[in-house]
Amino acid sequence: VCTMASKTHPPLMKKHSQTDLISRLKSRKILGVGGEDDDGEVHRSKISQMLGNELKFAVREPIGLRAWILISAVGFTLMAVTALVFPNQLYELVFEEELFTTSISVRLYGAALLSLALIMWNGLYTAEKVIIQWTLLSEACYFAVQFLVTCITLMEMGILPNAAMLLLLSRVLFFVVTIAYYYHLGRKPKKI
Repeated sequence: VCTMASKTHPPLMKKHSQTDLISRLKSRKILGVGGEDDDGEVHRSKISQMLGNELKFAVREPIGLRAWILISAVGFTLMAVTALVFPNQLYELVFEEELFTTSISVRLYGAALLSLALIMWNGLYTAEKVIIQWTLLSEACYFAVQFLVTCITLMEMGILPNAAMLLLLSRVLFFVVTIAYYYHLGRKPKKI
């Protein structure tokens, strides 16, 4: 028993983890930092891993996106108010013939447009990429459906007024611009 107590131990060797690359990599792997997560993001510390990185939610917006959403919101609002307040005049402007039936269908169209306008106004003031994408997708769906409904209505009526042709061409243009923004916003950013 005495021999063990009197035995001297060799001096402790300190490991310099700053210079030992393999040790540093092992330590970071054990801590769960430094590697890529499912989104391809590299966490520098456990704190950023727990709290999340706010850069992940920052959106690299295409040039003119906010202006396009503002133009859409104003356009949808004006069209909705026009359809709600002056349904007969709006119908006559587009189809160049009088509305003989009740104007409730045009007013319902105005109510739907007002709902879409509210979505546009919300999309204008948000910074979340998903909300902006859903806003653009809603707008694109509206333009596509309106194009189809207007085409079918014109074929049933057997007429092709200039105002309706202008409406159809504008819907195609608006659809293309909206889809372009939607596609550009949905792309993954390139790593620098």
